[in-house]
Amino acid sequence: MPFTLSKPLRFGDCDLTGIAYHPAYLSMLVDVNEAMFASFGVTWKEIMFERKLGLPTLSMNILFTKPAVYGDVLTFNVHVRKVGRSSLDLETVVTVGPDVIWTIRQKIVLTSLDNHKSTPWPDDIRAGLERYLEPVPAE
Repeated sequence: MPFTLSKPLRFGDCDLTGIAYHPAYLSMLVDVNEAMFASFGVTWKEIMFERKLGLPTLSMNILFTKPAVYGDVLTFNVHVRKVGRSSLDLETVVTVGPDVIWTIRQKIVLTSLDNHKSTPWPDDIRAGLERYLEPVPAE
């Protein structure tokens, strides 16, 4: 089951024609990813400032399929596709009503803020992420 969160498309997220400005989507995605971690009781503030861990994005692949416009409510459906030793594969499908607006595949790697090298997921974070685990469906 995906983690789901809805966010309105605000005026500041749009260009002068009222269509979503695509860099704003990435800022919204960060908010959604942060909320997913908080949903299982681990805040990014705790991860970064107390545990001294980072969550950099290693790669992302975005497919834009339809424009969203000012006032639309975007629903983010975050599918955890794989939890590796220190990596996390996410696929987020963003919809407005029944229409897919954009989809992103993202790989995040947990790193130590001391040496900036990958580090294994702590057990509590791994357990939280695995609550949303949905491997890629077979084609």
